[in-house]
Amino acid sequence: MSTSSEHQTSSLLQQVDLPEDLRLLEVEQLDALAGELRGFLVDSVSRTGGHLAAGLGVVELTIALHYVFDTPRDRLIWDVGHQAYPHKILTGRRERMHSLRQKGGLSGFPKRTESEYDAFGAGHSSTSIGAALGMAIAAKLEGIQREHIAVIGDGALSAGMAFEALNHAGALDMDLLVVLNDNDMSISQPVGAVSNYLARVLSSRFYNKMREGGKNVLGVMPGVRDLVDRWEEHMKGMLIPGTLFEELGFNYIGPIDGHDLPLMIETLHNMKQMRGPRFLHVVTQKGRGFAPAEGDPCVYHGVRPFDPDTGEQEGSAGPGAKTYTQVFSDWICDQAAADERLVAITPAMCEGSGLVRFANKFPQRYFDVGIAEQHSLTLAAGMACDGLKPVVAIYSTFLQRAYDQLIHDIALQNLDVTMAVDRAGLVGADGATHAGAFDLSYVRCIPNMAILAPADENECRQMLQAAWEHDGPAMVRYPRGTGPVLKPGSGQESLVWGKGEICRQGQDVALLCFGSMLPVGQAVAQELNATVVNMRFVKPLDAELLHQLAAEHRLLVTLEENALMGGAGTAVSEQLHGEGLNVELMQFGLPDEYLEQGSQSEQLEMAGLTAERILAAVKERMGKNLS
Repeated sequence: MSTSSEHQTSSLLQQVDLPEDLRLLEVEQLDALAGELRGFLVDSVSRTGGHLAAGLGVVELTIALHYVFDTPRDRLIWDVGHQAYPHKILTGRRERMHSLRQKGGLSGFPKRTESEYDAFGAGHSSTSIGAALGMAIAAKLEGIQREHIAVIGDGALSAGMAFEALNHAGALDMDLLVVLNDNDMSISQPVGAVSNYLARVLSSRFYNKMREGGKNVLGVMPGVRDLVDRWEEHMKGMLIPGTLFEELGFNYIGPIDGHDLPLMIETLHNMKQMRGPRFLHVVTQKGRGFAPAEGDPCVYHGVRPFDPDTGEQEGSAGPGAKTYTQVFSDWICDQAAADERLVAITPAMCEGSGLVRFANKFPQRYFDVGIAEQHSLTLAAGMACDGLKPVVAIYSTFLQRAYDQLIHDIALQNLDVTMAVDRAGLVGADGATHAGAFDLSYVRCIPNMAILAPADENECRQMLQAAWEHDGPAMVRYPRGTGPVLKPGSGQESLVWGKGEICRQGQDVALLCFGSMLPVGQAVAQELNATVVNMRFVKPLDAELLHQLAAEHRLLVTLEENALMGGAGTAVSEQLHGEGLNVELMQFGLPDEYLEQGSQSEQLEMAGLTAERILAAVKERMGKNLS
């Protein structure tokens, strides 16, 4: 009997290749399907790594949405995409989940070119409502009747653009359903008034005592049962977040249990019949069904391959190695102990940016602003105006979202803000959405900005100190993972401002390496007997050193892990031409295309940034032009 039951349960997921198959099941079968989908998700991600806890929390919600709505005709838009793995499994990609986040495999995020069920590509947060509204407008203008559903988390809802879209949608009275997945957890603990309001209301003893006590008293009085129900709705309107969304023009329903499939299906069916802007508040548990993720959903937000029985993850850095993120973590704690003016700011990336220890040691000087990159930079600017020395810890890909604030609020006023920019360059499995491919290009053109690029872990610490000591805005950009495993110092040593370093003296060819490309340059130089230069500074460039190199070599070669257009190589070219220096120049960087996911070494190969590829290209140029 037990074996038969297990076989029946295990066969349900095999029956569902697409949502149309899902809709053939009875509602009573869906809880069993949810259990199997959750088990498949844990097993799959345990092999590939990826985002886990968010997907575990939305298994029932995903099933309910595809069960009720006619996807892909109805547009289902997932915010960020961390929680979209169950969606991928139910939309024809179950047998390809083993290729998740690997070269040539499935993307870790929704991707329009991957499936017609991925209505909108994502990777950065808080875009779903705006995108769904745009689709709703398009459908109306084209005379098409279909549903548009945006699924957004409570953490992503803290971003300004989510509220901009809500405000616009309410004013237009468009057919749009926003589903708030309220799991009290984005990546780091969500912060801000909105998240706190949701948490306070749902856990309020006053609200629950009023609700239950009032029903008990009034319910025994003759003829007032209807009054009880109306009273409850009135109190709900006053006390829960529905008031806010109703004022924005949405018909608010909830909160409801996001793991109660019959309730969600009934609610979604009812809301499908309604017109205009609708808002469904669903409460879920991040990491649900996998004990380690339930116990620490933040650790299991993004995981390396792990043991599905114990949850123990594979190691990353080798023995004695420190990641660049850990180097930053050590430096900022040491510097904060030495200077009480230091304050740390991050837009919801406490763990990823290495600020956990700082937050514990200096809680009064730690500011997690939520998913609000623009605010994080303006906040830093305000602090710098009145004597504090802010350090903003932010990923390169997220700094893009605060470009105007970087220019207008910080650089234009020449304010003393240090930016520790993590994940600069290629990031591997997260692919194009998270690559730090553009920061040199878009920051280099901003007056007053200084840009430093460390070649190893020790230099990273020294550059952070140099940027901190610099009177003005400075950015230190460092890559994901470890470097050449050079043990960083523990003091507050700096380095000479604006000066590069000749690491190897050769002849004819000089390789000008920026940041992470130094080891590649050294490997190429061994074969060519070339000079190797660790440039260190992208801005200001070491013009004196550049002049010397141009005078002593026939060919200069720039190497950078940034978009070739407008990057460090372009800076060298501009300097050479500006001074009228006549020397051959080759530039290597990221090509004018989005590089998809793979390992970081595979992505470097795609970009032509391996020692072998560069060596071959330089030899070809030398044979043609330098003979």
